[in-house]
Amino acid sequence: MAISTYKIFLMKKATAGETYEKVIDIKDFPDLGGAPEMLETTTLSDKMQTYIPGIQSLDALEFTANYTKADFTKLKALEGKEESYAVWFGGEETGGVLTPTGSDGKFEFKGQLSAFPVGGGVNEVVDMTVTIAPSTPITVAE
Repeated sequence: MAISTYKIFLMKKATAGETYEKVIDIKDFPDLGGAPEMLETTTLSDKMQTYIPGIQSLDALEFTANYTKADFTKLKALEGKEESYAVWFGGEETGGVLTPTGSDGKFEFKGQLSAFPVGGGVNEVVDMTVTIAPSTPITVAE
């Protein structure tokens, strides 16, 4: 069964302990993986190129969020530090409060975050881009 992008969260491991907390509300999230590099194995006897998979490619992870001074300040305080991050799929709504659960998947990685406001035009919401440079492979948590 398919799931919706509703209830997807950018999470960070709390400073003390093993629990995760929501970083900020996000408007989109990047691919959480990439195709492996293709290593050519073609010989002069082959009539078509052949390959084996190499190292998996992964770009910087870019998220979009609404700009608020409070959220931007919170993100700037995280810059230059390697932290444990995750993207959680799934949450639970109780009494009008939405709580991340990761019930549909948790994708964890370490990395360094940076943030900047993006340009805008007439009658638009001011956004910011949150970029995380991953320093470990993305793993699926159980």
